[in-house]
Amino acid sequence: MSETTIQDGGAPKQALHLVFGGELVDLQGVAFRDPTKLDIVGIYPDDRAALAAWKAKAHATVDNAHMRYFVVQLHELLEPDAN
Repeated sequence: MSETTIQDGGAPKQALHLVFGGELVDLQGVAFRDPTKLDIVGIYPDDRAALAAWKAKAHATVDNAHMRYFVVQLHELLEPDAN
């Protein structure tokens, strides 16, 4: 289900999502072992595409318990008052 809706003026509102990951220092936190080596998977136009990219990367790195991928809703950071 796409999160793109129509905003004032008739233009579609984008719901951008960033997918990225890296190796964590420990399994209890979200601090990365080396932030300079983060894997920026990409920016996606909706939650469905972002989830598919996240899932593919998560499955590809399942053998490394410290590797984690995340989805960040960029549209909420860019327009925090929109919701």
